[in-house]
Amino acid sequence: MVMSAAAPARLWTWNFNLYFTARTMSVLGDTMIPVAMAVAMLSLGYGASGVGFALAAWMGAFALFVVFGGVFADRFHPRPQMIGADAVRCVIQLSLAVCLFLGHPPLWFIVVGSLLGGIATAMFQPGVSGLVPHVATDLHRANGVLRVSQGISTMAGPALAGLLVATTSAATVFLVDAATFAVSGICLVALRLPRYAVDRTASTLANLRTGWDEFRSRSWMWGVILIWWVLGVFVWGPITPVGAVSVIEAHGKAAFGYAESAFGAGCVLGGLAAIRVRPPRPLLAGGLAMFLFPMMPLAAALVPALPLLMLGYAVSGIGWAFWGVQWATAVQTHIPEDRLNRVTAYEIAGSILAVPFGQAIAGPASALVGVHRLLFAGALIALCCAVALVACGPVRRLPRNRPTADIRLTAGLPAPAPSPGSV
Repeated sequence: MVMSAAAPARLWTWNFNLYFTARTMSVLGDTMIPVAMAVAMLSLGYGASGVGFALAAWMGAFALFVVFGGVFADRFHPRPQMIGADAVRCVIQLSLAVCLFLGHPPLWFIVVGSLLGGIATAMFQPGVSGLVPHVATDLHRANGVLRVSQGISTMAGPALAGLLVATTSAATVFLVDAATFAVSGICLVALRLPRYAVDRTASTLANLRTGWDEFRSRSWMWGVILIWWVLGVFVWGPITPVGAVSVIEAHGKAAFGYAESAFGAGCVLGGLAAIRVRPPRPLLAGGLAMFLFPMMPLAAALVPALPLLMLGYAVSGIGWAFWGVQWATAVQTHIPEDRLNRVTAYEIAGSILAVPFGQAIAGPASALVGVHRLLFAGALIALCCAVALVACGPVRRLPRNRPTADIRLTAGLPAPAPSPGSV
């Protein structure tokens, strides 16, 4: 029997409420870290290079281990893996807070803490996308709401971090950060999920190969990743360590947090717009929105009066969030559900693998060519990346697809029965 006019499913269920809270708190914690780390490293005398090394350690570990995180999430279940990652991140942030409270921690200690935090996040992140089809049926609306949530957290996290470092210390930020990961883990524990169908017969190597075959067979996906390599090295990598130096020198410590929170406010607006707009070619629409993104490195380079600086960051956030919703929905609706975590892991790894390289060279490069010139170059390269997105045929022509759950509902087919080995 074909259902021609199914009523829209309720979004705010018990599971989605808990997942929404967990995602919000996790992003809140993640977005506090760069501000806290930048201020802590600069205050300790390690300079822009120290900030870059610490962030590169986190990002490099994340990029190297996220593929294995995706394999484990598909082989077992993403939820317990995410809960464990939250517990580890909570302990790491508490350790950093204690060391900063007690004195002057050495550079190696902070870098090792960042590295371990990156590994834990690599175990957490693949499940972020993989759990969405299990807690919501309207994936586009769910991704839009989650992007708004991410924008609010991106806005509140740096602002809170900036306020705390201005009134207390970076150690307090790490302490609050640990609490956000604790709340995230508790919410994930409380989820009520059905048994999860998994295939544990294949080896880890075979699972890695299957995920890679799914990834490389889609030219629209690896085409975007190639563009993101350029964006990672020249824009996302340098923007935090070099942008922090530029903004803090011009407007003080708290201003960097305010600028980052303005980016989050823009993400809220971009996410709200994406909820209402469902373009037939999502990545083309997202690519057009990415023409707004270069405003962030441009604003950091020009360092105008604080309101204009924040406006530049906010406009950039609008474009970034709108793109993010279109991309997340495209991935979740074009990849088979039983391979989504693995493919997502390859996508994440490919997207950010170049970022730690950009972070590591940000300090030496800014010393060589100057902070503001490096940021101007980043704005120009970000603009070129937006042009590449809309010029790439497979990306531009990718149609909107219907999620697997919606196809089963419309066709009157039951959901697949969980296997005996599912969790």
